[in-house]
Amino acid sequence: MQRHVILVDPYSEAAEFANAFRARGVASVAVLSTPAPLKSYLHGWKPESFSATHFHDGDFAKLVETVRGYDPVAVIPGNEHAVRLVDALVEELFPGTGNVPELSAARRDKWPMAQAVASAGIPHLRTFAAATEEEAADWLRETGLEGRALVLKPRCSGGTDGVHKVEAGEDWRLPFRRLLGSVNMFDLTNDSILVQEFASGTEFVVDTYSVDGELGLVAVVRYSKSARGARIGVYDAEDYLLPEDPLVKVLEAYTRQVAEAVGIRTGCTHTEIMLTDEGPRLIEIAARLDGGCAQQAARLATGDSQIDRTVRHHLDSAFSPGYEIVQPTRVAWLSAANSGIMRNAEVLDSMRDLASFQKLGCRYPNGSRVPKTEDLFTTLGWVLLSTPDQDVLEEDTKRVREIEAKVEIEPLDP
Repeated sequence: MQRHVILVDPYSEAAEFANAFRARGVASVAVLSTPAPLKSYLHGWKPESFSATHFHDGDFAKLVETVRGYDPVAVIPGNEHAVRLVDALVEELFPGTGNVPELSAARRDKWPMAQAVASAGIPHLRTFAAATEEEAADWLRETGLEGRALVLKPRCSGGTDGVHKVEAGEDWRLPFRRLLGSVNMFDLTNDSILVQEFASGTEFVVDTYSVDGELGLVAVVRYSKSARGARIGVYDAEDYLLPEDPLVKVLEAYTRQVAEAVGIRTGCTHTEIMLTDEGPRLIEIAARLDGGCAQQAARLATGDSQIDRTVRHHLDSAFSPGYEIVQPTRVAWLSAANSGIMRNAEVLDSMRDLASFQKLGCRYPNGSRVPKTEDLFTTLGWVLLSTPDQDVLEEDTKRVREIEAKVEIEPLDP
């Protein structure tokens, strides 16, 4: 009898789960948590990768019976939008084997997430969810954050969608008004806004995979990001830390505390942490695999990935506690300085001649309309570099930026 794995919202790299399980004789079935694919992820929706596809129309009991009919070996979230639905399905089909059900909201919504971390006594950023300007103003006054640098962002989005920095002394009300009531990249209305003190420092990613409450490090990555006006989440590059780096021990210990506070017990987790002068502070934790090209990059850097660990867990009952670095690897993200019409996308192909080149992901062909890069969703794409020689990696990165500067985007008439 054919075995099946259920992948919920398997967009972008999550579709690689299908190939990884298929290589072990397991068929992948896609479940989309909405009646149609999310518009923001259409470029990453690959229905041909799956033996069957089902859409959730809101009838949970019906969906449970559909999924149960496959007698799945596992039910796995492909991105943030799937987290709560997967929690509910796992608890219904495999009770007691998933993440703590009562803390499901804290693994998806940044407000209960912040509350869970604060309640556990873990060092954190002061945070509040405000549904009105008056609520936000009262909280800022009570906490002494009036006139201080702040970050405003949606509670249930991702990829730095809608993240705004308010400089000290600037009016936070304007970005608050723009965000409130807007629709985010997951087609959800932002009916309240997260207001948070700004944290200065270096941002890191800690990717983990847990089995029965035991957390294993998959990779620790240093982010390089830049700002475009009030938008602070423009991705530039990602680099992998050696496991013996002293920062890894600090970030791992903090991640374990946060994971326990939000009820992580099994599966992939993607945690973003700002390392400040006062120590690590949580940006967010997501109970899903790292997206973008992270799985491909992790395999090059460490010889392993969250996808590989997922397959070994569910098919071999295997657990890996840590990771190693096989060779220096970098993801260089490509940005558009302005919106308009892409006129020479072919210039990016010269990156393929770089000594460390591994893969190029460009979202836009010639003649297409591109947005100004302000977050992960509006990047032009990325180039994956990996080589045993760190000096070559640095030289190739410089060349990537030179090629990127040659991209021509014709501004549209006002």
